[in-house]
Amino acid sequence: MRTSLLLHCCLLLLLSQSANVQAFGEKASPAKNPERTISAPTRDRGDGPYSRLILRGGTYISGEGAPPLGPVDIVIEQDRIVEITAVGNPGVPVLPQSRPKAQPGDQEMDVTGMYILPGFIDMHGHIGGSAKAIPAEYVFKLWLAHGITTVREPGSFNGVEWTMRHVKGAAENRIVAPRIVPYVGFGQGLSKPVFSPEQARKWVRDVKKAGASGIKFFGAPPAIIKAALDEAKLQNLRTMMHHAQLNVMGTNVLDSARMGLTSMEHWYGLPEALFTGQVVQNYPPHYNYQNEQDRFGAAGELWKQAAAPGSDKWNAVRDELIKLDFTINPTLTIYEATRNAEAQRNASWHQDYTLPTLTNFFQPNRYAHGSFWFDWTTDQEIAWRENYRLWMQFLNDYKNHGGRITAGSDAGYIYKIYGFSYIQELELLREAGFNPLEVVQVATLNGAQALGLADDIGSLVPGKKADMLIVAENPLANFKVLYGNGHYQLNADNQPERTKGVRYTIKDGVVYDAQQLLSDVRMMVEQAKKAEQMTSAKSGVAEAQAQSD
Repeated sequence: MRTSLLLHCCLLLLLSQSANVQAFGEKASPAKNPERTISAPTRDRGDGPYSRLILRGGTYISGEGAPPLGPVDIVIEQDRIVEITAVGNPGVPVLPQSRPKAQPGDQEMDVTGMYILPGFIDMHGHIGGSAKAIPAEYVFKLWLAHGITTVREPGSFNGVEWTMRHVKGAAENRIVAPRIVPYVGFGQGLSKPVFSPEQARKWVRDVKKAGASGIKFFGAPPAIIKAALDEAKLQNLRTMMHHAQLNVMGTNVLDSARMGLTSMEHWYGLPEALFTGQVVQNYPPHYNYQNEQDRFGAAGELWKQAAAPGSDKWNAVRDELIKLDFTINPTLTIYEATRNAEAQRNASWHQDYTLPTLTNFFQPNRYAHGSFWFDWTTDQEIAWRENYRLWMQFLNDYKNHGGRITAGSDAGYIYKIYGFSYIQELELLREAGFNPLEVVQVATLNGAQALGLADDIGSLVPGKKADMLIVAENPLANFKVLYGNGHYQLNADNQPERTKGVRYTIKDGVVYDAQQLLSDVRMMVEQAKKAEQMTSAKSGVAEAQAQSD
């Protein structure tokens, strides 16, 4: 059944929610269908853009594979980089005559010794995820606080109108938010599933008119997918797909890439394209797709059913996908709990940065997507570690032969928090064999290329948008310094301490103090916890009174 595709990510409920149309900063009325994800308020943080801003004395990493270079001065005019100039050599004073001269009215920032990187691009960032009443402000500030300046929104499940308001608000810097690139879930807005190629084409044309940048698929009969992908190409829309298991037999990754799909999400559909001794995954007899532990448990056995690394089949699939200019967006981080559940459940940032709503949503629940903690075992974690090993081997091999890998987080599920999970994705790519500069390129330029935005973003080059992050420590030596709660270490006084993470994020020339954004989020979490405690206390009093009566 086609409708079962939406059940995979609990999308039926999401699609049935109609978004309230309201001005930024105006609260939704509970009596008028409250928003599933609370709209972002009018911008309350960030300075600029400036007529002219000069960053003085940093070391920059271009994002294009070049090694770090510094000290440099970077000149920004409004929202564009206009000059990057080497102003000296490491370990000796900067020669004043080598620096761009300040002009009246210039703003200057001393970033001596700090590292400047292109703004990160999260290629799989749901605004709010599945949990109800997550404020968009919470999501956006965590993204920006981790250096994420562009997000591909996969599905726009808060409603096209809601999403497009935030796309526009972010583009005009009226809200504190990364740039949002909206992809709409295939068939969204229709009362019934798409049932013909002609209807698929019409829907694609309609969603293009509504302002979409792309389409997200979960699967459908091959004739419908083929028509939709062909029309998307005609409409200059890019496409992404989560190859749901219910349809992967008819359309695996290689099938959809041949039809014109531009990128795949996660890894579903890729091992199936690598099968040699079978055509269908070996499911256990008791398997039921609606049982999340069955689904994730069997998924952990999938990669070992695929062709062996380096085999003719492995190489043929790899090479054809590369020839088709196909992008793989693995979102390694979202499945990390499958191989070490306790580590993700008890991550250090949950205490200060995870809203109670998300904490509750992450609890084991047979109704919740991604909640597979019925009885997660040692053997299942071991199977998933092997799954990761083979999966990572394909990603590294794909990259080494010229294929494009991008970075995405899919936060809001399975103990993953916005921003923090993206940095975990960078660490996992490092584990997969990508060297640090390759990881940075994946997180920046590769994403821009996949979005068709590389002329404007993705690397630090004069003429491009002023999207960048500034961190005091060297992330190439340790990606942990990018986490919002810093890197845990021992200082010179033999005392444990945490570094501060990203110091500044610049998007469209607007300078955000990342530490202030993190402080805002901590306050939101603290207030939400107090409100939950008050609600619990009132409930307890009411229950006690009822019992006494």
